[in-house]
Amino acid sequence: MTKRFLAATILAVTTLLAGGLPADADTATFTRELPLPYDGDAGQVVTVVGADETATTAELTAWRRSGSGWRVVLGPVSAFVGKQGIGEASESTSHTPAGVWTLTEGFGNEPGDDYKIPYLQIDENDWWVSDTESEFYNQYYRCAPGECPFDEAAGEDLGRVGRAYDRAAVIDYNRDPATPGAGSAFFLHVSTGKPTAGCVSIPARELDLLLKWLDPAKEPVIDIGIA
Repeated sequence: MTKRFLAATILAVTTLLAGGLPADADTATFTRELPLPYDGDAGQVVTVVGADETATTAELTAWRRSGSGWRVVLGPVSAFVGKQGIGEASESTSHTPAGVWTLTEGFGNEPGDDYKIPYLQIDENDWWVSDTESEFYNQYYRCAPGECPFDEAAGEDLGRVGRAYDRAAVIDYNRDPATPGAGSAFFLHVSTGKPTAGCVSIPARELDLLLKWLDPAKEPVIDIGIA
């Protein structure tokens, strides 16, 4: 290895460890097709690829559009998906929903001051509504425990979940409009080392890097499916 190449490698690694992905970061030397079908206009795509429909792990990779192809920005990273794998989601299953969904906002126990996407630092008054009878189904809502206008037992008090929600991005599945019963509260969050109830989870460091990279101007999406 030449000194020049070694210096460039050290610089690239140092940039990542410093807490951010440069706007033009590439770990691939050429453009290529995404591993899952995608024909949209997004400039940033996060792919989550399971080996089969029952697999509870997957590979997550972040890509940026480059000409007529795509370049890897982060990954592949080992991810956990739902306990029942990737498939058709609902309130009665633990599937991670297959398909392409926008990534428009985030939240977490930890601050996200350097994130470009809208981000909310949460406490125990922040909820995600999974009450199928509520007009707020599959929406964020802020209310004090015991005073919420929905069945709190069918909701998720985000601030009480713990480490998994130190940081998270909302996967915009079944939103605008939401179909009651089709599934709610799907997030890309910090891994706890086991399959999820339907979310996608990755290690905290990689998720922080990903959230710093996501740019609303690039209309980022997450593409979830089977290899």
